[in-house]
Amino acid sequence: MCSILTKVRPIHRAVALSLRLGASSECSRYAATQSRRLSRGVNSVVDPLRINARFYCSRTAKTEGLLFRQLFEVESCTYTYLLADTKTKEAIIIDPVLETIDRDLNLVMELGLKLTLAVNTHCHADHITSSGLMKKRVSGLKSAISKWSGASADILLSEGDKLAFGKHYLTVRETPGHTDGCTTFVSADESMVFTGDSLLIRGCGRTDFQQGCAKCLYDSIHDKIFTLPDNCLIYPAHDYLGQTVSTVSEERKFNPRLTKSKDEFVEIMNNLNLPKPFKIDISVPANLVCGLHGL
Repeated sequence: MCSILTKVRPIHRAVALSLRLGASSECSRYAATQSRRLSRGVNSVVDPLRINARFYCSRTAKTEGLLFRQLFEVESCTYTYLLADTKTKEAIIIDPVLETIDRDLNLVMELGLKLTLAVNTHCHADHITSSGLMKKRVSGLKSAISKWSGASADILLSEGDKLAFGKHYLTVRETPGHTDGCTTFVSADESMVFTGDSLLIRGCGRTDFQQGCAKCLYDSIHDKIFTLPDNCLIYPAHDYLGQTVSTVSEERKFNPRLTKSKDEFVEIMNNLNLPKPFKIDISVPANLVCGLHGL
């Protein structure tokens, strides 16, 4: 497993999580309980977000000739993924966040990469994408999102499309349920899958807004993700407990929602009673126009 690099102490991280849990779209009651437990005794004047730390994981990809970086945005607990061909230096970025655009582009520059595509797994409700602003700063960069998302982009994706960078590519699998426009990206050798909000580590995306459908999500995950090889690494768009990666086998066995029957799953999803995402009213309008609304 990779290690998360951060200047924020673990107890501060716990407080940061507890502040975000009420606004996060997929956090569970368990996460809220754990965060409150870990943050007991912390002085109320401490501002855990005062240091605007950014986190990233430098796990090496299994695939030969593939550079891979997992990056983290602390406010929305969003993972951004950078993948590149080590020979041609062509690169793509998945789910970039507006607040971390400088960090992400600095890393691209440091690694000598040519960023060709910024792709979003869906129209996010909890943060604003940086794909539109990135296009203004990176010559030749194109944006991509599902054609079912209702959002604008240079490339509108459909089932089976391939996102190429050098000799590598990701294949698009449509996985609606969290939203109509949710997509999952599978590496060519099926060693890695980027699941967006559809499948999280021991969880899944909520289904109570933005065209959500619990039955559709259940079918999407079982038909499009759980059919991948057991050791395929799962990289989600979010995690609220510090988990960085899972596998298809693990989620099939241990995911507390998706090990249930479809009827039981629907009952669980219909009774989560979560607050709406804190930034939904500004994030969705912005993400419908590639993150450029009001910019």
